[in-house]
Amino acid sequence: MSAPTPGLAVRVPFAELQALLQAILQRHGCSAAVAAVLAHNCASAQRDGAHSHGVFRIPGYVSTLASGWVDGQAVPAVTDVAAGHVRVDARGGFAQPALAAARALVVDKARSAGIAVLAIHNSHHFAALWPDVEPFANEGLVALSVVNSMTCVVPHGARKPLFGTNPIAFAAPCAGHDPIVFDMATSAMAHGDVQIAARAGERLAEGMGVDAAGQPTTDPKAILEGGALLPFGGHKGSALSMMVELLAAALTGGHFSWEFDWSGHPGAKTPWTGQLIIVIDPSQAEGGRFAERSRELVEQMQAVGLTRMPGERRYREREVAGRDGVALTEQELAGLRELAG
Repeated sequence: MSAPTPGLAVRVPFAELQALLQAILQRHGCSAAVAAVLAHNCASAQRDGAHSHGVFRIPGYVSTLASGWVDGQAVPAVTDVAAGHVRVDARGGFAQPALAAARALVVDKARSAGIAVLAIHNSHHFAALWPDVEPFANEGLVALSVVNSMTCVVPHGARKPLFGTNPIAFAAPCAGHDPIVFDMATSAMAHGDVQIAARAGERLAEGMGVDAAGQPTTDPKAILEGGALLPFGGHKGSALSMMVELLAAALTGGHFSWEFDWSGHPGAKTPWTGQLIIVIDPSQAEGGRFAERSRELVEQMQAVGLTRMPGERRYREREVAGRDGVALTEQELAGLRELAG
């Protein structure tokens, strides 16, 4: 058999890719329930062109599970705290199954009280954040989520890294259109994108990060090997990253980005932190007008020359994948099949 071609693209049906990822995760220590949630998340990211959070992440999941750092069998404990507050202890497992366990209760509370907060702690998040919020928008709800990660970002004006990439994701319904969804790191770029650039031997734009000596660099390997990322927008991105630490860790009972030590678990990749999700039912304030108002905003943005809305590229990639299959390289597919045994 000839060796797989690294850059040659192949197309795999979404369901087939999801099943393959689930088989890998189960083989390497996840329960069927946990593997199903993570596989759908990862396959969705690959389908939508978010390659830094797609199948690229699977070796990290496997090495993390092998290290004993995360519990792939964990069953989340959901606590109904108050009229608009749900708390989940992920019990050392992944954050997405914790969200899945509490999702129905959070939606019920948001529809009843108009707003609900979901606080997840003792959790590991290693994926794109937009899949956590987009389903709420598909149900007519507005959702905002924040999650902190491992220390790899230097606060503006500081000398050493302290914050994580600390992304923020938002989703809102829009009449006649796909939901308005964005997912952005508060660092100058996502850590996964730095890893992909390093693997490809590419240089980064100026202003992305510093090397181990604290000097500006465009070399992704220098950022990964003792260096650090910078926040986007200087002090503004740094302030948002600080906010994420407070909401995702201090408010939930999770770890700050610097409060865990995985040095005793070689191969560990997943940050052990916290996540906060706020879900709002706009019908409580604006009836059915919110989605219409969202459409008005989109139309005005397009009228002034905006050619691509946040998240629009993902929807285009999703449409192509639904028709032709999810894009992978031959090398990626061969690697996944090997991991699945």
